[in-house]
Amino acid sequence: MSFLALSRSSIRQAFSPCLARGYAAKSSNTERVLNVSAKDASAAEEKTLSSCPPGTILEGLNYLKGQPPVIALPDDEYPPWLWDLMKPKVYEDDGPGGKAEKKRLRRENQQRIKDQNFMKTQ
Repeated sequence: MSFLALSRSSIRQAFSPCLARGYAAKSSNTERVLNVSAKDASAAEEKTLSSCPPGTILEGLNYLKGQPPVIALPDDEYPPWLWDLMKPKVYEDDGPGGKAEKKRLRRENQQRIKDQNFMKTQ
């Protein structure tokens, strides 16, 4: 064995508890079958808006030294506009020359340019 192979194996052994991947725990109700209709799914989606439960420490958000960690709050403590940020904008169709048509034409033009540039590379 070379020195490099020895150092790699010793590093793997030293950090193996940190790098080990765990499996998800099995549910205690394995025999239960989920029959969720579209209404139930949308109701559940409205009930839980955030991706993390309240009280979770959000790593990477606190970039100032000496500050307490940032902790997730319950969904009802956030402003309602926060949950609408990721929804796509919908422009009303206000006829030729309107904002909706300008946005549509710009999107089509950008896609046409991307397609032309891709075809130049082939």
